Amino acid sequence: MTAEEILAQIAKEVSVCTNCDLHKGRKRAVPGEGPAEAEVMLIGEGPGFYENEQGRPFVGAAGQFLEQLLAQAGLKRTDVWIGNVVKCRPPNNRDPLPEELAACDLYLERQIAAINPKIIITLGRFSMGKFMPGARISGVHGQMRQIGGRFVIPMFHPAAALHNPTYKPLILQDFARLPHMLEQARAALAKMRPAPVEPETPKEEPKQLNLF
Repeated sequence: MTAEEILAQIAKEVSVCTNCDLHKGRKRAVPGEGPAEAEVMLIGEGPGFYENEQGRPFVGAAGQFLEQLLAQAGLKRTDVWIGNVVKCRPPNNRDPLPEELAACDLYLERQIAAINPKIIITLGRFSMGKFMPGARISGVHGQMRQIGGRFVIPMFHPAAALHNPTYKPLILQDFARLPHMLEQARAALAKMRPAPVEPETPKEEPKQLNLF
């Protein structure tokens, strides 16, 4: 299966998933969206009201701010893959519970493997906790770290700036550095991932001459 086919299969599974109680209040699941070959993958926390209505991630006010942040970094929404650590809306936008995170992590891991992004940007503390358990977002935001075979940058959730304007300059500053960090990640991964070896052209066997 191609990466596109794998992502489509996961989205189909998510749409009918009953692995945790979040499905009981679900209007539409939000598996995530974006190109299968995206270099940058953004992982938020969970769908909100508008996401639950439309089945798409980051379509409310936080999503509009996220698109501004991406534009500042020279990226369009269609350049990146966007999803969440939980695929269905928690009631009243509460924090996701451990069992809900665990249920959705099976899908998220498969999505990460299919896309194989150069950089994962975590938006908020719950997605950060998947990659940096125990870290405090106030101390690590905007700092790129190598985790496994890719790079992870924890960022404040765009909604944080909507609830508390003091976060806005920090978020703008972190995203302004994204193009430079992406170049760093590309260079580092080029050294880590060897170029594919071209198959040798098979040599022709010498022809046997039948002299008799």
